[in-house]
Amino acid sequence: MTRTPLGVSGKGRRGISTLGWALRGAAAGAAGSTALNAVTYLDMAVRGRGSSSTPEDTVERLAGTAHLPIPGDEQTRENRVEGLGPLIGLVAGVGVGTLGGLARASGYLSAKPVGITLTTLGVLVAANGPMTALGVTDPRTWSAKDWISDLVPHLVYGIVVKNTIDAFDRP
Repeated sequence: MTRTPLGVSGKGRRGISTLGWALRGAAAGAAGSTALNAVTYLDMAVRGRGSSSTPEDTVERLAGTAHLPIPGDEQTRENRVEGLGPLIGLVAGVGVGTLGGLARASGYLSAKPVGITLTTLGVLVAANGPMTALGVTDPRTWSAKDWISDLVPHLVYGIVVKNTIDAFDRP
């Protein structure tokens, strides 16, 4: 392994395959998504704030842009949209974790602060990018409180994913 200012490069000691790292990354992403949701729900409970409609709004925009109707009568369709919204977040979380696992498979092992930062930024882009691109939200208009409400759970995600992936490479 070669040491760099940002971490080390080279295969870990365990000889885990690329698929093995991708699966470990997906598991880390699922753990991170669970932590993100827990922090979000705790914030909602403590502050008494309602849930965000942006996941459901994103499903609606995606369906409209792709010209894919969401089937069902009014109530069934609404229930499907409410189910699909959180699934988009889970896909983003597991996907970013999988990318982290693939980075590890390629030999990249970041220093903890670097890995947490990269993972946090990755999940912020994966989660907020589509919503911003579809015009569901505009982060430029967010208040400081809005930014903190968004950043803290994503930072927790980054911490959990980085530590989980690192734990898979311990001897």
